[in-house]
Amino acid sequence: MNPLGRLAVRAVDVVNRRGKALGVRLVRWTGKRPYAIHPKHLVDHPWHDWYLPHLSSGDRVLDVGCANGAHLVRAATHCRTIVGFDYDLAQLPIAARTIRERGLDNARIFAWDITGAFPFPDRSFDAALFLDVIEHLVPRVGVLREIHRVLTDDGRLLVSGPNRETRWRRTLREAGLFSYSDPDHKIEYTREEFLAELAAAGFESDGPVMPVVLDTPWAGAIDTLGGLSLGLYDRLSRWKREAALRRPEESTGFRVVARKRR
Repeated sequence: MNPLGRLAVRAVDVVNRRGKALGVRLVRWTGKRPYAIHPKHLVDHPWHDWYLPHLSSGDRVLDVGCANGAHLVRAATHCRTIVGFDYDLAQLPIAARTIRERGLDNARIFAWDITGAFPFPDRSFDAALFLDVIEHLVPRVGVLREIHRVLTDDGRLLVSGPNRETRWRRTLREAGLFSYSDPDHKIEYTREEFLAELAAAGFESDGPVMPVVLDTPWAGAIDTLGGLSLGLYDRLSRWKREAALRRPEESTGFRVVARKRR
């Protein structure tokens, strides 16, 4: 890649990375919520809640790395009980407030280091949510093995992780730039690497690996627009989703329903 090309890629990358954080702050500044939260949590996209059809009304669910509770509060309406834990003390109060506001008596949260031993007996849960968390952790296989331990023998792991082999990620690497989608990510995966890490902890995919949305260099600009207009964000997000379904190799990440390997 020539110097002019690298400069152009660097400029787009700066816009993309700053746009996500700006979109989160704009949600609060524009009064959409009294706290900072990503616009994607404020629009009704069925693919965002992809895990809900895999839960049933009698399930005991564990949300590993529940953060602000965005997934937990949705899942609470589709299961018998749900427990979430995280070590992010800035995010947990948001989850607690939402649980109170919605009167979710079947949901509870607590602070805990998710990279250590879980404070639950073996086979305590029918399903586990592990959504956009694994890439932030070291170690990872150890956490997956703890999830394996606390799931029933026919329990489901609903897990997602980022894709590092999209065209935009490769372009960033060719320009000599940091290519992970988030500076806090400890790892990003190829499809095969993601499945291999699950297998190392005793899980296997139960069905196809599912795409998320298109990994576009303009994702940050779309997030910024989302902080200003949820309607426009909704339309652009639907375009990204349709593009990922057509070209799953260009998806931002992978979604998998996994079960204990027989």
